[in-house]
Amino acid sequence: MALKRYYKQAGIEAGCDEAGRGCLAGPVFAAAVILLPRFRHPLLNDSKKVGEEERYLLREVIEREAISFGVAQLEPDDIDRYNILRASIMAMHRALDKLNTVPTRLLIDGNRFYPYKDVDHHCIIKGDGIYASIAAASILAKTYRDDHMLLLDKLYPQYQLARHKGYPTEAHRQAIREYGPCDIHRKSFRLLPKVEQDSLF
Repeated sequence: MALKRYYKQAGIEAGCDEAGRGCLAGPVFAAAVILLPRFRHPLLNDSKKVGEEERYLLREVIEREAISFGVAQLEPDDIDRYNILRASIMAMHRALDKLNTVPTRLLIDGNRFYPYKDVDHHCIIKGDGIYASIAAASILAKTYRDDHMLLLDKLYPQYQLARHKGYPTEAHRQAIREYGPCDIHRKSFRLLPKVEQDSLF
């Protein structure tokens, strides 16, 4: 099924999405993208349904052809301070702040959002597989976050972040058991089963 080009034809729509919400380590990233209504690309889809090579190809196309885009992040300390939902929405707001064109409507992936200024917004569950602008935002958020995690992998090679990007794989949890958490881990998250977690901090 082809992605929808807009929610309503009138106005300027920005799609918003985040990446890294379910991770144990690293920032949460968010992106906002305004596409031309005529924009189409055969590979564009929810970033989880697109291969790594295709995601980076799409990023080049999106950044070249978008009317405007913005990418932002919130660090693990912010996630622990505000909780992951608030941090994800705050990252979206920061991404929106970076747009050089003011949208009149926001399409938000998911079911929760805090109003941004006085801009109309619509929360759309699994919107990254429905609307092109949200899919484009998911591609940018994912690729920028992956790039960041590769940098962190060089600083913390013991956690093998290049392999799992901070997600809760068994290999990641085993590394936490062996080396303990570090300052890029989200201390408010369940890093290990509760009986083990209690001894971490």
